[in-house]
Amino acid sequence: MAQQKSILKLKGTIGGITFYKTKDGYLAREKGGVDASRIANDPGFARTRENGAEFANAASAGKLLRDAVRLLGKDASDGRVTARLTQVMAQIKNLDDANARGERHVGEGMSKDEAKVLLNGFNFNVNSVLGSVLFKAYLVDTGSGEITITGVNPKDDINLPNGATHVIFRSGFASVNFITGEAEMTVSDAVKIEINSGVQDIAIRPNNAPSVDGRHFYLLAIDFVQSINNTDYSLNNNAYNVLAIVGIE
Repeated sequence: MAQQKSILKLKGTIGGITFYKTKDGYLAREKGGVDASRIANDPGFARTRENGAEFANAASAGKLLRDAVRLLGKDASDGRVTARLTQVMAQIKNLDDANARGERHVGEGMSKDEAKVLLNGFNFNVNSVLGSVLFKAYLVDTGSGEITITGVNPKDDINLPNGATHVIFRSGFASVNFITGEAEMTVSDAVKIEINSGVQDIAIRPNNAPSVDGRHFYLLAIDFVQSINNTDYSLNNNAYNVLAIVGIE
C-alpha cells in the first residue's frame, strides 16, 4: 500500500495499479488477488473460508448492536466505530467453545461473562469518551434501566466544550438477541440542564423495558448544545457528544 503524494489525486485503476480514497487519505496498491471461485471451492483455502465466515458473523453482530442503539448513536459516533465494534465482536466470537472453527458465533460467545468485560464501557464516539467527560460516579438499575448521577455540578463534574450552554442526558435500555437477530431499545426522556446551574441529582429512566428476549445493554448518552432563543444547536457537528455502554446483563 502506497500513499499518493501528488497534487492530482487519482481514483480508479491504471496499468495494474488501483488508486482509491480512504479515511487515511489517497492510497495506491497493485491490483491482484486470487479468483473468488477458487477461494470458494479450493480445499487449500478452507481456512480462508472459515475466517471469512466468522468475520462476517462478527461484522453482522456489530451492525445489529449499532442498529439497536441508532436512536442514541446517530449523534454520538466516530468514523471508525464500525471497525472498532467488529473487532470486539470478533473477540467475543472466539469465546464460543461449542462450535467448530469457521462456525463460531457471537451469540454463543455472548453467553460468557468474559463477553461482558469486553463490551462494557464501549464508547461509540472515541473522540469523546465517557470517562473524559463525566467526572461523577453513576448507578445503573438493571431492572428498570434507570441511571442516576448524584450531586452533579456541571462546571466541576463535566468537561464542558467551548460554546456549550446546556448538557442533555439520556439513557437507553437495549435488548439484543445475537442468535435470532432481534433487537429493541427503549429511551428515556431527555434531561437538559444549564451549565451554570447549581448542584443537582440526575435520574434518567427509559419509559419501559424492551420486550425482546436477549442480552441487556444499558447506555448513557451526553449531548452538548448551544441554546439560543429556545433552539438547540449542536457543537462541531456533534463531535463532543458521548454514548457509552455502562452496564450489561
